[in-house]
Amino acid sequence: METPPNTAPSVPLAPQQRVLVVEDLEDTRTSLQELLQMSLGLEVDTAEDGVAGLEMLRTKPYSLVLTDLRMPKLGGMKMLETIHEEKIPVTVIVTTGHGSIKDAVEAMQMGVFDFLTKPPDPQHLCLLVQRALRERALLDEVVALRRELTDRHTFQNVLSRSPKMHDVFELISHIADTTSTVIICGETGTGKEQVARAIHQASATQRPGAFVAVNCGALNENLLESELFGHERGSYTGADRKRIGRFELAHKGTLFLDEIGDVPMSMQVKLLRVLQERRFERVGGADPIDIDVRVIAATHQEMEKLVSEGKFREDLYYRLNVVRIDLPALRERPEDIPVLVGHFCQKFARPNQKPPTVSTEAMAILTRCHWPGNVRQLENAIERACITARDGVIRAKDLPSDVGRRPSGQKHLFQVDLSRSLPDQLAELTAAFEEKYIRRALKRTRGHVGKCAKITGLSRRSITDKIAQYKIDKGQFKGEE
Repeated sequence: METPPNTAPSVPLAPQQRVLVVEDLEDTRTSLQELLQMSLGLEVDTAEDGVAGLEMLRTKPYSLVLTDLRMPKLGGMKMLETIHEEKIPVTVIVTTGHGSIKDAVEAMQMGVFDFLTKPPDPQHLCLLVQRALRERALLDEVVALRRELTDRHTFQNVLSRSPKMHDVFELISHIADTTSTVIICGETGTGKEQVARAIHQASATQRPGAFVAVNCGALNENLLESELFGHERGSYTGADRKRIGRFELAHKGTLFLDEIGDVPMSMQVKLLRVLQERRFERVGGADPIDIDVRVIAATHQEMEKLVSEGKFREDLYYRLNVVRIDLPALRERPEDIPVLVGHFCQKFARPNQKPPTVSTEAMAILTRCHWPGNVRQLENAIERACITARDGVIRAKDLPSDVGRRPSGQKHLFQVDLSRSLPDQLAELTAAFEEKYIRRALKRTRGHVGKCAKITGLSRRSITDKIAQYKIDKGQFKGEE
């Protein structure tokens, strides 16, 4: 293969781009390597088959792979499948001396940049390699920017760009090297366990033990005691073996007590003792067991109210409430919704497919939703939308029916609907305002039409017509003061 003259790129390629040539014929392999090195000034490595090529791809970053289709040991198609399965970030150009339309279609469906028959024209090949490397450079730049953006909004796997959550992140950083007990308060679905795990991960250097979670609200008193402290064999009917409790399992680590407000009063006494003395006995046992555990409790209930009602021990509450973290509801941090939507789209993307994008209309619905179920509800909504989305785009119709509805008791006088004409919507707005105004006037005058007409500036006839039009029962206002 001859080296073509004047094939240097008119636009410089990105620096440090490396090419891998996978070809079983030594002469062809060497010719391709020399062509790309001399004409484009690229760093080019070679491999004699797909097995060797994959090993090199796994150990060294490459921007482009130029591979033969049919080779011993492992052919180009099988290598392509493995590249997709392992998500190796590399662009692929396929060459073959035995190409067919079927092979070309299959290769293009697997995402190859181009498909060439041997022997390729040297000048055409160089131009194709240049284009592939420029596209690869753009893709790598997008990935790097996304990673940088994600890292900027991520703290120990908790995603947020809300100033309120960044205050939480800062607090976690301050307590990372301590053993202080923490209580996390927030509505259901706000991510209390995720924050507890973030505290554990931030403390990993000082506290290398396990993160152990217990849902206190899901267990009755006897089961909860055995779950937390363990039991000795024969300590009660059915205890046919010794059981290690969650406190022991979390030694040198973190014990997460979810729904702490549901713990029975008798268990609260035992918890208080463990937190004070840092030791306990298994159920049915007499030997004290010393532990070194950071306890993180969480609740969606108002703990102060439980204490004042006598449903939770005050001394235990103060023992838990050394460091308090209040998680804001998702509706209080709407700037996090696009970040979380992007994360969940990646999480629930179909295998070997790009994550779906979200249409402008669908994102508008998502950002103004009240989200009573918080992050958990948003996650479930995006999971469903990823399943029903077509052509890789989540549209408004793909969202669950409860997304975007106004919460009960919350009314909006008017909302823009671009599917309807402006005059129709203005007429609706005027009528809604007028009805509300007349109702308030009737309430103020206790249903007296004449006085209502006087304060509204309308005639008695107009007020009577409006009462009939809006089907207002003026009698309901007569008894109001």
